[in-house]
Amino acid sequence: MPHADTPRRTDDESARTDGGTNSRSGSAPMDESIFTQTSNVPELTGREKARRSFERHVYAPIAVLLNDWRALVGSLILLGFVVMGVIAAAPFGIVLVEKATVMEGPIYLSPFQDWAYPLGTNVMGKSILKQVVHATPAMLEMILAGALLSVCLGTLIGTVAGYRGGRTDSALMTLTDVVLTIPGIALVIVLASIYQPESPLVVGLILGIDNWPKLARTVRSQVLSIREEAFTEASRIMGLSELHILRKDVVSNLMPYISVNFATSARKIIFESVGLYFLGILPRSNLNWGLMMNDAYNQANLTNPDQIHWLLVPMALIILISLGFILLAQGLDRVFNVRLRARHETAGGDE
Repeated sequence: MPHADTPRRTDDESARTDGGTNSRSGSAPMDESIFTQTSNVPELTGREKARRSFERHVYAPIAVLLNDWRALVGSLILLGFVVMGVIAAAPFGIVLVEKATVMEGPIYLSPFQDWAYPLGTNVMGKSILKQVVHATPAMLEMILAGALLSVCLGTLIGTVAGYRGGRTDSALMTLTDVVLTIPGIALVIVLASIYQPESPLVVGLILGIDNWPKLARTVRSQVLSIREEAFTEASRIMGLSELHILRKDVVSNLMPYISVNFATSARKIIFESVGLYFLGILPRSNLNWGLMMNDAYNQANLTNPDQIHWLLVPMALIILISLGFILLAQGLDRVFNVRLRARHETAGGDE
């Protein structure tokens, strides 16, 4: 017999193992549990997804760059060269800076004496500023072609070799070691002498041939440790493809190192191209800083302070663009820092 003071359970209530009751009334179903409950967070609209993607991939990196003086200064330097080489030379067929002509000004005019010729003139009376402007596009083409080839090839070979391992690793590393044993500058000189490349893109590709093996070796060693991390193992357990794992988990963690190596490769391409043009090994097909230095060395009296500016101007540009790449690479190291980017993302800040 139940005690008189014991409350009776109604038909809408059922006993629980802990002595309580479960109510059957209301909107919640009887068999709902913590294993069947769904999230009440509303699904994001297309506009909200686009906003989050913009803030994650565009706004946050730009905010990090603007907060780092090295990245800001490096970006402004490189942007100045891009403007000078692409826009100032011939935008949409409209030439803003004419090509230098013979005897357009007095010979060996020193810089900053006549603002019609801000950087002075050479032995033929040509404006050095005009020569610099029209020499920049060829330099940018060589830098991009050579640096992109070396970085992309080194990253691809090192990543695949480190992640796949086994015979793939052995074959790719054997190829890398063979290329490493070949003297790089000697190989470039032989190829340049045989093919006599006239296009700056081809020159850049030839110069980038010997720059990728060291990067491939270093990337492989990094991938060997990354592939054993918990997040990479979780991706494999989830059944994600190797391409997705390499792109999202492996390469994304290598981006700071890759960006620094891009700057290093770009500087090496600059020095090698200028050196080969200065020595007269590459053909005189396109005006560039190396040809300007070659002309200054052969035609000017470099012991005369009134003529040495012909050689110093392209040298200063080489130093300046190298500094821009170094500063930008140091800033990109912060851009690829996940924690720093997360501070500037406002899309999910309220959650």
